[in-house]
This record gives sequence, C-alpha cells and structure tokens, in this order.
Amino acid sequence: MAASSGFHISSSPFLRLRSSSVAYAAQPPFLSPCNGRSLAESFGLATVTVSRQNLSVSPPSAVVEARISGTIDPMTPPYNVLITGSTQGIGHALAREFLKAGDNVVICSRSAERVESVVESLKEEYGEHVWGTKCDVREGKDVKDLVGYCQKNLKYIDIWINNAGSNAYSFKPLSEASDEDLIEVVKTNTLGLMLCCREAMNMMLTQSRGGHIFNIDGAGSDGRPTPRFAAYGATKRSVVHLTKSYIYIYIYIYIYIYISVLNFLS
Repeated sequence: MAASSGFHISSSPFLRLRSSSVAYAAQPPFLSPCNGRSLAESFGLATVTVSRQNLSVSPPSAVVEARISGTIDPMTPPYNVLITGSTQGIGHALAREFLKAGDNVVICSRSAERVESVVESLKEEYGEHVWGTKCDVREGKDVKDLVGYCQKNLKYIDIWINNAGSNAYSFKPLSEASDEDLIEVVKTNTLGLMLCCREAMNMMLTQSRGGHIFNIDGAGSDGRPTPRFAAYGATKRSVVHLTKSYIYIYIYIYIYIYISVLNFLS
C-alpha cells in the first residue's frame, strides 16, 4: 500500500488552485524554497497531496531515469515559462508578472502580427527575457512546432500554462448559437487543451527536471449553469476532468511532472 502525506500551503492572491482539484505529486521539489521563492509561493498552491508508488515505466523517459538514478535537476528560478493565449487578457497579465519576477517567458497566439507587437512591447519594458511565436492551439502541428520553438530558444520549459480559450465572442442561448461558434469554442477550449497537455507532457518527459502544467478553468468549471454561454461552460467543466485524468495517469509512475487547475473566479 502506497504511503501518503499531506502538505498545506497558504494561498496567495496571485493564483489560486481550485480546492476541488487537488494536485497529486511525488515529493514535489516546488515545496522547497528556491532562492527565496518557490513554485508553491508563486502559484499559491492551497493543498498538495503527496503519494508514492513504485512501478516500472515503459518506455523509459529522461525524467523517470533521472528520478531513479537520483540525478533530478533542481527546478530553481528564474523559471522558463510558456503561456498560451498570452497577447491579451489574463495570459498577458501573467506574462508580465513572471517577467517582473525575472523569469523567461514565451508568449503565443493565433496572430503572428499581435505576437510580434506584444513581444516588442514587453522587451522594451523587461528586456531580452521574452520570446513569442504564432500558435493556433486547435492545430496539432502548431502545438508541436511551439514545443520545438521553446526547445530551440530555451532548451526546456519549467511551467506551461494553458490559458488559450474562446467564447466565440457570443453570449446567447445554445439554441441560437451558430455551428461556427460552437465549433470555435469546443475546438479551442477542449481539443486545444488536450493537444497542449499532450505535447507539454511529452516534452517534460524528456526533461530530467520534469515540469509543471497549469490548466486555467473558468465559468462552468464548478458545475454551475452558464445559460448564455452553455458551450463555454461545458468546455470549462471538462478542464477539471481532463486535469484529474492526467493526474491519475502520472501519479503511478512517480515522476516530477505536476498538473494543476488554476481558478480566477471569486
């Protein structure tokens, strides 16, 4: 029977982990202070439950081999951070906060022109710690190319934040929603999240330091109705389920990769 223990960490106003979405991990390195700042402090992790089970892993990966040999690279600041949908809104605000803290940030969005403009603006304010590239999270090839871009420019990513989302700029009953709007919402919020989680996980399995994936939820994620944007609410409810499913996949291989849900609702 696997031993387990619990850690309780004070939440911060910066980011809040949903209390209903407990992150499972194995001896998380982000619980320990690193140069005065830990991932737990940065992300306001409210509760982290730690479990351990020794099982074989096939095929082998860099992070698993490093875990077995005891050669895990410490995850210390400055962190390399990737944020999808980060040329405006919450994603852009997060990028600025990480840059203020001295981290390296990759931003992306569907518009190459907007990415170029925002990168230029952020560099003027924060210096050469920001990179950017076009990425449509609805397209598997774009997400794979995003990983390649990060590996080329930063070698690895410590923190991957899945922020990209859409409500198709539509607030109306489901019966009045167009095919195009529904497809836009579902492909961006559900398919896009799946593609990003898959590629983030595959990349972090090649990193001996592991990594941390954060999925941002939204209205509807807690099960409450969203009558004027039902499709959006349904997709955000799926964020929690997908995250929990990934947690249960990787808890059993005892590796340094963590997945959490971020909640910006009051």
